[in-house]
Amino acid sequence: MAREITIYTDGASRGNPGPGGYGIVLISGQHGKELSLGFRKTTNNRMELLAVIVALEALKFEGCNVNIYTDSKYVVDAVEKKWVYGWLKKKFKDKKNPDLWMRFLKIYPKHNVKFHWVKGHANNPLNERCDELAVEAALGNKLQIDEGYEKQFTDNTLELNS
Repeated sequence: MAREITIYTDGASRGNPGPGGYGIVLISGQHGKELSLGFRKTTNNRMELLAVIVALEALKFEGCNVNIYTDSKYVVDAVEKKWVYGWLKKKFKDKKNPDLWMRFLKIYPKHNVKFHWVKGHANNPLNERCDELAVEAALGNKLQIDEGYEKQFTDNTLELNS
């Protein structure tokens, strides 16, 4: 029998771009786990998507039935409306976050995933908890480098200077 997993995710950025972070609450039966991490420069959409990716990557077994609750229309619509597959066919031409979408597409098929959009800041306790985790992470003093985000500017600078 497949394991039933409930995941809540949220992303935040203080400025867009700016310092950002993600927050995750994983629930499996009686067990729960919280994850969060902050980055020195990123965007809100990157953090929303990264939260989903990290949550799926954290699952210990493949083939789980996963319900993901997020307030990100960007993520929900891209997957549920299958836009991401059109973007993939066009090699993400003129689309943002191809590095994260490719990472998502590697982990997503390993589980039976259903997305549920929830309204943000609407007194949903687990969504609110994820928001708290994401904001705390973004305000932390040990921020990571979002290499996928920052690299695009380094590459563009190198091209301009060549």
